Amino acid sequence: MLEEITEANGLFTDKESVMPLKRGTSKETIGHNIKTEKKAGKSQKQSVAIALNQARKSGAKIPKKHHQ
Repeated sequence: MLEEITEANGLFTDKESVMPLKRGTSKETIGHNIKTEKKAGKSQKQSVAIALNQARKSGAKIPKKHHQ
């Protein structure tokens, strides 16, 4: 169905364009973005990573995960 929307109007190119993430650094905003990504069919880990990355772009001082 998403492909039909994409081809029909030519405005949307991917899922992120259909459901934009909120900008902000609060816990509520990050939580909303995680829920949005989960609804789009992404895994929990990927949803969290995308939401935290969006918060970093908005100015949040969230350190990147360090591998041990």
